[in-house]
Amino acid sequence: MRVLAPSFAGYRTRWLRRDVVAGATVWAVLIPESLAYATIAGVPPVVGLYAAAPALVLYALIGSSRQLVVGPMAATAALSAGVIADLAPGSDAVAATTGLALMVGLVALVAGAFRLGFLASFISEPVLKGFIVGLALTIAVGQLPKLFGIDKGEGNFFAQLWHFVSHLGETNLLALTVGAGALAVVLGLRRWLPVVPGSLVAVALAIAAVWLFDLDARGVDVVGAIPSGLPPLGLPELPLSAYLDLAGGAVGVALVGFVEGLGAAKTYAERRGETVDADRELLGLGAANLGAGLAAGMVVNGSLSKTAVNGSAGARSQVSGLTAAVLTVLTLLFLTGLFTRLPEPALAAIVIAAVLELIDIHTLAGFYRMWTRRLGAIYGLAARADFAAALAAMLGVLLFETLPGLVIGIALSLVLLLYRASQPHVARLGRAEAGAGSGADLWLDHDRHPEVEVPDDIVVVRIEGGRVVAAADHVRDHLLALAAPDEHGRVPRGIVLDARTVPFIDVTATRMLAAVDQTLRAAGSALVLAREIGQVRDVLRVSADRVLPVHASIDDAVAGLRASPEAMGG
Repeated sequence: MRVLAPSFAGYRTRWLRRDVVAGATVWAVLIPESLAYATIAGVPPVVGLYAAAPALVLYALIGSSRQLVVGPMAATAALSAGVIADLAPGSDAVAATTGLALMVGLVALVAGAFRLGFLASFISEPVLKGFIVGLALTIAVGQLPKLFGIDKGEGNFFAQLWHFVSHLGETNLLALTVGAGALAVVLGLRRWLPVVPGSLVAVALAIAAVWLFDLDARGVDVVGAIPSGLPPLGLPELPLSAYLDLAGGAVGVALVGFVEGLGAAKTYAERRGETVDADRELLGLGAANLGAGLAAGMVVNGSLSKTAVNGSAGARSQVSGLTAAVLTVLTLLFLTGLFTRLPEPALAAIVIAAVLELIDIHTLAGFYRMWTRRLGAIYGLAARADFAAALAAMLGVLLFETLPGLVIGIALSLVLLLYRASQPHVARLGRAEAGAGSGADLWLDHDRHPEVEVPDDIVVVRIEGGRVVAAADHVRDHLLALAAPDEHGRVPRGIVLDARTVPFIDVTATRMLAAVDQTLRAAGSALVLAREIGQVRDVLRVSADRVLPVHASIDDAVAGLRASPEAMGG
């Protein structure tokens, strides 16, 4: 693995103009959003700017994506606020937020060093989608009071929503006018002029309105003084015990930030035929957060929306990120005074506009529609496992805050996965006539293809799922039920198990198959396997007391049983 700057490999000077233009475009979106996301994290707006510049530089030097933009984001900002809220009362929120960024950076660096990028696959897309939707709804309802100029409530999503609804009579009409206007500008430009940075335009217009109509003197809250100059460098003033308290939350924040950023990086890399290295992305995320923490900033991660802006503006490398970082530093040095009269309702509007894109009800509905009557008959409620996991993660966030919601979603996803693994479908097969005519060994599920010919003297089955410990009893019961005597007391000559769908097998399953074979033989029947099964055969040979017969095809197994079932003992 190269140590630095894979984004600049093969750089061509003709890319420079596009990269600089893209960087300036990203800056126009980054500044107002960084100010807004800092308020989500519960810290002064300038903390978002402090985090942005070092994060952009360090990711550009270490990360593997040419287009990914790293900075403060709504999801991790909300997670940060939740982690900080769990600390001892009276803790310095700014110092704790900075300390959390450092801990997130350390967690990501350690994970990257140990090549743990594969862990991202343990958060399924439905769980992450449900989590993000729940988080977006929570963020939005938390910003509505600012938009309407009323006091913010406390508690979970529903408590805050009830507080907002019950205090609508206290709405400040001037604040609502400013906030609604800013929201309309952002959404309108996004819809009809997406190349224009709507957030920056909304901020400029809102500040101008405050200046022209003296709105801050008429009850509209404004950001207030934003310190100019570079951030203080160094560790925050936190005791060692505080870092230890932050460690657990840092793992969750790092995981969510990594998954979100990796998804954005992969999306734009695939469009250009490029690849990203998950382990290097962890290192890039870790370095970016360490830089943000050492510069008195907040947690950062890769941004899909800003990466989209970067890509659409023509960025070809992380020179665009470095350009945005330079412009952010210039903003800190010379332009912070412009934002002192930025109205809070406008910031709330920018946040709401950003998270509206994350409330992806269409995808949740798609998870619900991934169901058929057959799946419902096989798995019951678990047939909609993806939708259930997404819904659990979303409701977990709405009811129990952020990290518990993520844990609930992951836990339910694993439980449903284990349940489905323990209930594999045992399909009875029949021979297709087309296969018989061509000599092909073509056996199909009779429930799906009722036209196939099902032998009346032999049961041919396929188990749709890997043989794991939890599935052994379920499979045994189905096999024995299929071999039960008919109304005339006759038992089948034997059961042929199509082993082509068996990717692996364990000791419990092999002994279960041997026990089924023994039971069948006592009743005058037998169990045989069909098709080459590679490593599974090896496990069967060394773990079972008796080696089951294996045939090259189902046809061979059926013919062998009909010829001499007693000779199938092997």
